[in-house]
Amino acid sequence: MAQPTAWDYPEPLAVSSAPVPHYGTGSLADLLPTLAAGMDVPGMSAAIPELAPADRNCVFLIDGLGWEQLRDHPDEAPFMSSLMSSSRGGTGRPITTGYPATTATSLASVGTGLPPGAHGLPGYTVRDPATGELMNQLRWQPWTDPRAWQPYPTVFQLADAAGVHTAQVSSPTFENTPLTKIALSGGTFRGKLAGEDRMDLAAEQLAAGDRSLVYTYYAEVDGKGHRFGVDSDAWRGQLMYVDRLVQRLAEQLPPRTALYVTADHGMIDIPFDEQHRIDFDEDWELRAGVALLGGEGRARHVYAVPGAEADVLTCWREVLGEQFWVASRDEAIAAGWFGPTVDERVYGRIGDVVAAARDDVLIVASEREPRESAMVGNHGSMTPAEQLVPLLQVRS
Repeated sequence: MAQPTAWDYPEPLAVSSAPVPHYGTGSLADLLPTLAAGMDVPGMSAAIPELAPADRNCVFLIDGLGWEQLRDHPDEAPFMSSLMSSSRGGTGRPITTGYPATTATSLASVGTGLPPGAHGLPGYTVRDPATGELMNQLRWQPWTDPRAWQPYPTVFQLADAAGVHTAQVSSPTFENTPLTKIALSGGTFRGKLAGEDRMDLAAEQLAAGDRSLVYTYYAEVDGKGHRFGVDSDAWRGQLMYVDRLVQRLAEQLPPRTALYVTADHGMIDIPFDEQHRIDFDEDWELRAGVALLGGEGRARHVYAVPGAEADVLTCWREVLGEQFWVASRDEAIAAGWFGPTVDERVYGRIGDVVAAARDDVLIVASEREPRESAMVGNHGSMTPAEQLVPLLQVRS
């Protein structure tokens, strides 16, 4: 009888092997504090030392446009591709998002200048310890008091209080959403539907003050990626369109301005088969002892039935440990996944078990999450395709 080998008992991925975001030196949470510090806003520090100060700063966030996706499509994005060497202060390097690499978490990191463990939006859906229910932090369902959920001031609010002309230029749809209020408020919100109008208005707002901080946003690169994938003509068409928007804004910058083009996450296409899409709703092993399944397909928060935490962790590691980094809550926190520290109010929002995909695989939930389970393009984890985002620069 053949003796068993190490291949018969593969070791799960070590929690310490996950590529933790560059909190404090080069993450999305470090961007606005660095820009605000250069405009002498009290309490701000320049955490990304490669960025030179400017009197006027504009951040254009393109939802879903990761560094690797931009790098791989120079024909569709000639203008942004020409700026790749300018990224991160001329180093030609990207920055990271945060964990998880998802919109609600990243926008909160951008606006507050804090990592997820502090601002408290550590996933797409997380458990509210006060109610025991899952809370969708993008759609803010079910309703909870926004200021209790995220009590810190935004960088925009601090800059506005320091006399900096501050504005957000985005779709009118987002003006009064709770996520905007707790992550991106401060100064003036200006709503415009058309992308070209946003670029023109952003340039006007930059010129409206001797010191200005302006944020603008475009969503549909992400939308087409989720629906059709980043290998689709629809996604490429959106990339071509947003490339023209970036050039339009760059050509209108008033003097003494720095424009930074970045994103909240990248994206990866996942094939529709059982090998790449593991269905939680049909897998009795993964369901055993689980009270709630949170997060999203590539970045799961798993909330165990009280007393079953250790068993759930063991099972998830045995079933998924070759493809996912699987950690207990305390292991993920100690490894710095959510930042250097985690506030007490945030601790219980993080899963008893946290699972981050390394391979091209998802944990879907076909019955509980039919819409999310049907997405072609996905994101959330710590792989380069999801974590690395551009920080392109144009200065006038």
